[in-house]
Amino acid sequence: MTRAETKERNRRALLDAAFRLVSRDGYRARLDEIAESAGLTTGAVYSLFGSKNGLVVALVADRLEVDYEEVERAIPAEADLLEAVDAFARHHRRGCDAPDARVALSLQLVLLDMALRDPELGSRLASSVQEQEARLAAMFTGRSHEGIVVTSERARRLATALRALVTGLGQGVMLGLAEGADERYFADAARALASSTSLIEHGATAPDEEGT
Repeated sequence: MTRAETKERNRRALLDAAFRLVSRDGYRARLDEIAESAGLTTGAVYSLFGSKNGLVVALVADRLEVDYEEVERAIPAEADLLEAVDAFARHHRRGCDAPDARVALSLQLVLLDMALRDPELGSRLASSVQEQEARLAAMFTGRSHEGIVVTSERARRLATALRALVTGLGQGVMLGLAEGADERYFADAARALASSTSLIEHGATAPDEEGT
């Protein structure tokens, strides 16, 4: 293996180990145990990620990267805004039935706890989430909705609201608090949110105007 291949292999092993142990132990997850589970030393963690917090932030970015790549494939390029929102919501509802859905939920809750305990980590996690969320906003920008074109600023606001919606509904499904919340339920809720005048009315342009 080349040096670059070895580095990527080690990086992947540490991220996978961190996912397992952080999901299980939360803030109590020990760096030495993560490294040992990956077949490496703590020196490799510091070399690749700088710190335990750096590893946790990279873990979140890694998980979000995969999720948003799947979202990009799920949303047709030619879809209007509501069709795109519908596809996004249905994709997340299907994710609730994935084999690792409960582990992913555990990681969400653990990361929230860790962020509240460590403001520095919380700030870094928020930045990581916002960076990936910008990709979702880009997917909505320029799409048509009832004869208007959604601008980048309103697409950003919509992306934030939709992420909160599907996250909350997804947690409800897995915790047994959202009985009957199937794909159509998710899609209808997301479409209603996307049609909200506070998100669209003052943040869209006519099709012949340039969006911001």
